[in-house]
Order: sequence, then structure tokens, then C-alpha cells
Amino acid sequence: MRVAALYDIHGNLPALEAVLPEVRAAGVTHVVVGGDVIPGPQPRETLARLFDLGVPTGFVYGNGEVAVLAAREGREVYRMPDSAREAVRWTARQLAPELAERLASWPRTFRLDVPGPGLGGVLFCHATPRDENEGFLRTTPEERLLPIFAGLDVALVVCGHTHMQFDRTVGGIRVVNAGSVGMPFGEPGADWLLLGPDVELRHTAYDLQAAAERIRGTEYPQAEEFAARYILNPPTEREMLELFSKALSQ
Repeated sequence: MRVAALYDIHGNLPALEAVLPEVRAAGVTHVVVGGDVIPGPQPRETLARLFDLGVPTGFVYGNGEVAVLAAREGREVYRMPDSAREAVRWTARQLAPELAERLASWPRTFRLDVPGPGLGGVLFCHATPRDENEGFLRTTPEERLLPIFAGLDVALVVCGHTHMQFDRTVGGIRVVNAGSVGMPFGEPGADWLLLGPDVELRHTAYDLQAAAERIRGTEYPQAEEFAARYILNPPTEREMLELFSKALSQ
């Protein structure tokens, strides 16, 4: 068994389309989609592509799905920066009722047994197993994370949310961040994770200029910012570690 973990796609269909041939070439037999497929510039198209991968696919929800579904129901979008609210509301308007219902059925966590040394039981979640908004970093002190991962009967936890890959240990459990397919912080491209028989943090390069033009051609309200900031010139890992460290310490 080989498993691809695809996280934080954020409606970036060109990035997903670049990753999928590498997923197929790696002989992947299962895919896990780790939340925050939306909001983003091409939500319907991205979801349609994920629903038709041709291999068993598991989904977990992220804070993005929670926010979009809340906005669709006319509820206040909590725990979301003001700058993201317009994009969330726009994305909510793109979802047909049956699509929204399908997203609402996704669980918070998904477990899969993956053969391989140090693998076995793998728990997939968006941010942490208990909260889709609970971000942490490769630099977060282990003592702060021990209560979050205590009592989990798994060898490995796969998470995302902060858009930066890492591989670390918390209380004897290996914790890997798959990174972001659609909005990685660091090197431009698309980040994802391959499991089985080892753990491989993967990075896929693709035609960024062509992708930016496709994004600019959408009706997404922040299309220009998305193309310029998150495809062509993403923030550095150092910049985001400093920003997240300040936010998480408050």
C-alpha cells in the first residue's frame, strides 16, 4: 500500500493537476485529502477532480470547510481572519446543496493502517486530532504538544493547516506535516506527502506563470493576490514561522 496525503489545496486546481501525475507514477493505492480543499479560486472544479481520482479516497475536514459551510448557512465565520471572509463567502456561494452536504459529512479524523517500518496505524487530521484550528510548528516546544497527542493509539499522525512541511516526534508519536498543495510557504510549487513503505515529503514543480494566469481568469475576489502572493512569490518559511510563532503565543 502507498498513500498520498494531499492537504490545503485551497482551490488551486493547477497545483492539484500537477501533483496527480506524480501520485499515479508513485503507484499510490489510496489518497487522503486532509482538509482546506476550499476556500479558493476553483472550488467546484477542484472538488470534482478529487471525487474522481479512481482510487479509494478518504477525506477529513479543515477549518476552511467549516468556515465555508457556516457562511453558506448565513452563520458568522468564526476564527477566520477578516481578510479571508470575502473569499469564504464567495466560495460558499459556489456550492450546490448536494456538494455542501457532501462536505458536511467529512469527519475530523481518518485512520488507515499503512504497512511499513514505523508506520502501521496512521491518523490523519487537519490541524490536530482535537481541533481543526489548533496550529503548531516544527519549532513548537514538545511539552506544549504532549497533551494534544497523549493517548493516541497510533504510530504516526499526519497533519497540515500551517502550510509548512515537517517531520518530528511528540511523546513517542511521529508527527508529519504534509504541507500545502495549493498555498505552500517556502519554495514555489506544490507540497504533499507519500507514505509507504517510508515517509517521503514531496515537492512538485509546475508552470507557475500559466497557473497564475488561470487563477487570474477566475471570478475569485482575491484572484490577483492569490496568483501573486501564493503561486508566484509565496512567503518564506522563516517569515511564516515568525508570524505563526507570534500568533500562537498569544
